[in-house]
Amino acid sequence: MTTTHPICFDTVDSPLGELLLTCDATGALTSLSVPGQKGGRTVQEGWVRAPDRFTEAARQLDAYFAGELKEFHLELRPEGTEFRRRVWDALDDVPYGATTTYGAVAARIGASRPAVRAVGGAVGANPLLIVRPCHRVIGADGTLTGYAGGLDRKVRLLTLEGSL
Repeated sequence: MTTTHPICFDTVDSPLGELLLTCDATGALTSLSVPGQKGGRTVQEGWVRAPDRFTEAARQLDAYFAGELKEFHLELRPEGTEFRRRVWDALDDVPYGATTTYGAVAARIGASRPAVRAVGGAVGANPLLIVRPCHRVIGADGTLTGYAGGLDRKVRLLTLEGSL
């Protein structure tokens, strides 16, 4: 018989609004959503509020928004296909203050040129906004393309990081 563990969650105030964080039974962060996020999570029946599980994530997020942290050091365990996980892992290689393109992410994971659209879909489905920096991915022509958290938030994050 398998035992399922309830999803633990907490909320953290931020300049982008109230962030919703979830973790698995080991404490690894599984999602970070912003209010109104396309595809973002919302608290469900049976979830357990566990602020003690998110103390370090909250501390790092506060430091990031204060301009004192450039790289997150948290255990992440998002759920997704192997392809999506490869794309999400590649986002971690985009440094603070820099941007990249969907094509560059595709090249970084060894995907073919036609796979750029699939890379865009994977970037858009990133369940760990902010800590997995999908906001650093822009269009090949330099335009700020879609962001599941809203383009206004993408602008705020890139401005905070000094890349706008």
